[in-house]
Amino acid sequence: MALRSCWRYSGLVPRLLWRGTVQSVASFPVGRGSVSSVGCKTTELLLCSRFTSATPNNIVTYEQLRQLLTARNAVVIDVREPWELRDFGSIPGTVNVPLAQVNTALQLSPAEFKEKYGGEMPERTDTVVFTCLAGIRSKNALIAAVSLGYTDVQDYSGGWKDWEKNEKEM
Repeated sequence: MALRSCWRYSGLVPRLLWRGTVQSVASFPVGRGSVSSVGCKTTELLLCSRFTSATPNNIVTYEQLRQLLTARNAVVIDVREPWELRDFGSIPGTVNVPLAQVNTALQLSPAEFKEKYGGEMPERTDTVVFTCLAGIRSKNALIAAVSLGYTDVQDYSGGWKDWEKNEKEM
């Protein structure tokens, strides 16, 4: 049964990787986990985040995020729900765009984005860092941004938990 399941997907993944893009939301069972994508255009992102344990070069550390915020060299988007920011706290200088709204928000005009979210709309070439509570939702937001053509997207995978821990140590 497992062998039959394996063979069913053996031709699918190479075709997806050959094209370098996954056109729609898709989920494919692989081993114990699954491979899912939201319109990825970057084969490297798909490979690094789904098939290997290698750390992709789009992960931001606490120190790097602190430098980006201080220098104002990035738009940092927190994809948690507003109630989470109220209950747990937020990283100063971030813009709150809940994960369910990221795809739509990144397609708004700059004026609409600023009015709705209270921050500057990132350009497609700007450095955009996504964060959440612990790093799961931010990775999904990163994939959505890549699918919309954003070229310099990063993930603060430690999220609020890592930020809070590091801030207490300072």
